[in-house]
Parts: sequence; C-alpha cells; structure tokens
Amino acid sequence: MKFNKIACALLSLLPFCVFGQGALESKIDDYVAKFNSQDDEAVVNKIPNKASAKWMKENVPFFACPDSTLEEIYYFRWWSFRKHIKETPEGTILTEFIEPVKHAGKYNSISCALGHHIYEGRWLRKGDFLKEYIDFFLYHADSGQGRDRFHQFSSWVPDALLAYYMVDNDQDYLVNRLVDLDKDYLKWEEERLLDNGMFWQYDVRDGMEESVSGARKQENMRPTINSYMLGNATALAKIANIAGNDSLENVYVDKAQRLQRLLLDSLWDNEDDFFKTKMETGELHSAREAIGFIPWYFHAVPDKKSFAQAWKQVIDTAGFNAPWGLTTAERREPTFRTRGTGSSCEWDGALWPFASSQTLRGMANFLVDYKYGPKTLSKSDFYNAVHQYAASHVMDGKPYIGEYQDEKTGYWLKGDDPRSKFYNHSTFADIVIQDLIGFKPSIDGSFFLKPLIPEGEWSYFTLQGLPYKNKIVDIFWDETGKKYNKGKGLLVYIDGKLAANSKQLKPIKIKL
Repeated sequence: MKFNKIACALLSLLPFCVFGQGALESKIDDYVAKFNSQDDEAVVNKIPNKASAKWMKENVPFFACPDSTLEEIYYFRWWSFRKHIKETPEGTILTEFIEPVKHAGKYNSISCALGHHIYEGRWLRKGDFLKEYIDFFLYHADSGQGRDRFHQFSSWVPDALLAYYMVDNDQDYLVNRLVDLDKDYLKWEEERLLDNGMFWQYDVRDGMEESVSGARKQENMRPTINSYMLGNATALAKIANIAGNDSLENVYVDKAQRLQRLLLDSLWDNEDDFFKTKMETGELHSAREAIGFIPWYFHAVPDKKSFAQAWKQVIDTAGFNAPWGLTTAERREPTFRTRGTGSSCEWDGALWPFASSQTLRGMANFLVDYKYGPKTLSKSDFYNAVHQYAASHVMDGKPYIGEYQDEKTGYWLKGDDPRSKFYNHSTFADIVIQDLIGFKPSIDGSFFLKPLIPEGEWSYFTLQGLPYKNKIVDIFWDETGKKYNKGKGLLVYIDGKLAANSKQLKPIKIKL
C-alpha cells in the first residue's frame, strides 16, 4: 500500500531512540573496532569497514545478553553480512562468496542461499534493498547467462518472501510478484516434478554435493526440494489470499496438501523414524541425514509421537550431536566422512552452517508449535545447540565464518582459502531473533513472543530497534529490575510505549 511505503520512508528518516543508547552504541563501536582490526578487507562492496559501525547502528537491532559468545557472534554475523551487500547495474544484491567463484553468475551472484539471505535481512531497519535482490533473481539473473541461474539451486523464495512481508508489510510489492511467483512454481514443476507427484533433485543442485544419499547425476526424491516446494506452495496460497485471488489460493492449497501427503507417505522411514531420500530406483536410502529435519522448518509434519521420535537423533552422540555442532549425516552411518576432506564440498557428515540454520529452525518450530516437542526435547537442548553454533564461529581464536568444519576439532575444511572467508551461506541473527528470543511475526497486526531461553539461563537480555510493520519494537528481560531499571520481568515496547509485560519469560501475544 502507498501508506505503508510512505510510513517506511518517514520511519527511516526519524532519529532512532534506544533505551541505554550510549552503552549499546559503544558496544557496537567496540565490536566493530575489533572485527575491523582483524580484517585485511581484500574485497570492498557497498559498505566498507570504515562505515560498518555507522551502518550497524542505523540498521541492526541492538542485542545484549549474558552469553558473551552468542552476543559477539550476533554482531560479527551482521558485520560480515554487510560485506556482501553489492550494488550492480541491475539492482542491489547479496553475494555468497566474498571472492569471485567460477560457478557464480553475473556480479558473483548465486541463488543457493537466497532464502537464508531474505530471512536474515528482513530484520534490518533499512532493508528495502532485499526487494531489488529478489527481483534480480526473478527478472535479471538469467538474462545473458547462457544457463539458468535462478534454478541453479533449489530454493524456498516464496516462503522467504512471505516471511519478509510479515515484517516489512509492503503489500503492494508482495501482491505484484504473485503472477511471476506462480509462473516460477510451474517452471519448477516442469523441470523437476515426477509422474508420482514428487520432486527430484541432484544433491549438487541442493548445494549439498558429495552427500551420503545423493549424487551429481541421480534424480533422487530428497526431503530438501520436496519440503521447499511444499513451503512455497503454502506461502503462495497465503499470498493469493492476501491478493484476493481465491481460485489461485485453492490451487496452491491443493498442491500443498497433496505434496504433504506424498512427503509423509514416500520419504518417512517407519523403521528408523526419520525422513530420508528416496533413490531413483525406488528404495529409501539407509542413512539419516540432517535434511530429514527440514520438513519441520515448513511445519509440514503432523504433531504425532511417531514423527517426534526423529528429534531424539539431534541430541544423540551417535546421531547428529558432535563436539563442535550438528553434523550433516548421522555419525553412526558407515560411510560418515569418507568422501574426502576439503578437496570438494563433502556433505557426508561435516558441519555446514547452511544445514545448521535449517536444523535449528526446525528444532525451534518443533519445540514451540508441537505438543510433542517439549516431551521430546528441552529448551536447554535448543539453547545448547545455538550456543554451540555460535562458538563454532572461530579460527585462530578470532571470529570467523567459513564453508564447513570438522565435527570433532572445529577445523575449517577449506583452511584459510580466501574464497571461504565471510561465507554468506546461512543465518544466525534470524535464529537469535525468531527462535531464541522467540519473536514470531504474523500476517495480521500482532506478533507472539515465544522465548526458548531456559529458565534461569539469562538474568537479562534486550533486543531493541526491531522493525515490525512500520513500527519499532523493544524487548527487555530483567529478573531483578535493576539491569534496565524499567521493572522486573518481560517488557515489550512499541514505538516507545509499553505494550505488554509479564513477570515470567513465557509466551505472550502482542497486538500493535
């Protein structure tokens, strides 16, 4: 709507007021000074290091908590995310690799982590460039390239775009993309839909080459692309509803329901209690892989005890629980980590932040939205996994994000290869904001807070300057009332006015 666009523009011009602004801005200055001092800045895109503190203060939700590792990596990931914002003749985009790579399209663009980029970037106060980035892949990425760049990798763009809309609230932009998103879904069906109604994909086109169950030339039915397409169909039904297009809404409701039935019937292994890859020869692969958790990312799984059993593997040390994080294949699998080390891109067990992001989102959804979630896992299980993920962001004692890691030592398996530095292939802030703090956007004028911080773990935290539907949300948790001097408990402010409070760190619903 025009009003929303005008409101957004005005909001970006207003001075941003933060509770305890001086201390929080000083915290950003300190973090940025540290990160800048450790960086040779071999590549400079739109925002150089010298402007990074200013950009972060203007854009990034302020965050503070007692977990120093998690807090530092929260700011480090925004600092490194900023490095990938790149202006091109066809709009602003985000890169994945900081250095040019051979398999990229024009301007070093790659669509593999596009969904992750949208989910992460939606929390920026001046994030309109994401629309240019989405449009780049919808309308420009394939022109003059000689091959399909948008569909070079599987993706969940309609789902991510709906998630972005729920924060940004630009209905005109969302509705005006519906026709082309519909055409794109039909193109995916033309390219990857089998006669049985399932989608197939090469593992390399999932961005997960050299995997246990996949192959570069095998047309396997993988939990990845089938979950993505289910999530996309669900999102398209909701976008069509917003647009008032009942007939298209019904089409995508039917597509989503059918694909969900097929996902459950075809990819669920009743013996191993896990979603698995179905080979092109018709049998399920024997291995459990992290991709089997992805259906929960899109709420595609019924709330039944039988399906909940899968999540026991995420805390099992013979399953996916390794000293440095969540593995991409179960550790008991006979061919675990046997496909080489660092020579290619092996997804046969090593830690990949791309997959960790997806598993953590699925885990959070399971704990918050399923009755069997808290009966199977605890908030501490989730918190420990998020903290472990944060702690893995290190090389030579300094904050670092690369491609993939040894699950026992944390060694980055591409070593100090410059192409892997600042690898923008996953989310982190989005996990902190939506899952750990529990800020749950909605389509209507409300939101939920459903924190996953274990009782007694943090005596305080704050998340301030969070943009939501043309307003600013500030959240405080203060057990004693002495940290922020605003009162005890959980307090939520909207545009500086108290909107909700609770003595306990428990779920609450807030209306704008």
